[in-house]
Amino acid sequence: MAAGIISWIVLGLSAGLALGPLLTLVLTETIRYGTRSGIRVSLAPLLTDLPIVVVSLFVMSRLSSFSGVLGTISLFGACFVAYLGVESLRVRGLPLPEPPGSSHSLTKGVITNLLNPHPYLFWTLVGAPMIVDAYGRSLCSAVLFLLIFYTMLVGSKITLAVTAGKARRFLLHGSYRICMQVLGMLLLIFAVLLSRDALRLLKILG
Repeated sequence: MAAGIISWIVLGLSAGLALGPLLTLVLTETIRYGTRSGIRVSLAPLLTDLPIVVVSLFVMSRLSSFSGVLGTISLFGACFVAYLGVESLRVRGLPLPEPPGSSHSLTKGVITNLLNPHPYLFWTLVGAPMIVDAYGRSLCSAVLFLLIFYTMLVGSKITLAVTAGKARRFLLHGSYRICMQVLGMLLLIFAVLLSRDALRLLKILG
C-alpha cells in the first residue's frame, strides 16, 4: 500500500508540474493578473476531468476481465509515463512571459485543459487502470487515490502560482529544473514497474 501511495504522489506531482499548456497559463495569468488568477487556473482540472474519468472507468470496467487487453493498455500506459519522464528530464527552465491587461482565468483554464490531449491519454492509459486496481483492494483505496492525485496535481500548480507571484526569479533558476528531473527519474522507474505488470497480464512474465 505504501508503494502505491508513493506512486500516486509522484504521478500527481509530475502531472501538476509538467510543462504544458495549463501550467504555462497558470504562470501567464499569475504574472499578468496576480496570484489569485493563477490559482483559479490551477483549479481547472477539478472541473474538466470528471467526464474523462467516468468514461475511462466505464471502458476499463468492460475490459477488466480480459487480462490480454488490460495488459496491452497497461503497456501503452507505461510508454506514456516513460514519455512524461523523458519530457521532465529535458526541462531546462521556464520562460516567463511579459506582463500586460482583463482576465477570465478559470474559463481560460477550463478551455485549455479540455483541449489538452494529456488528461485523456493519462486517464485512459494510466489513471483508470490504477483506479480499477485500487478499487480491487477497497473502495476507500480508490477514493484515496483520487484525493492524493488531485491534491498533488492542483496543489503543485497552486504552489507554483503563489511562488511566481512572490518570487518570479525562482522559476528562472535551477530549482524548478532540479525538481522536474527528480520527478522524471521517478516516472521512468514507475514506467518500468508498469511494464512489468503489463507483461505479467500478457503472460509474458510469470
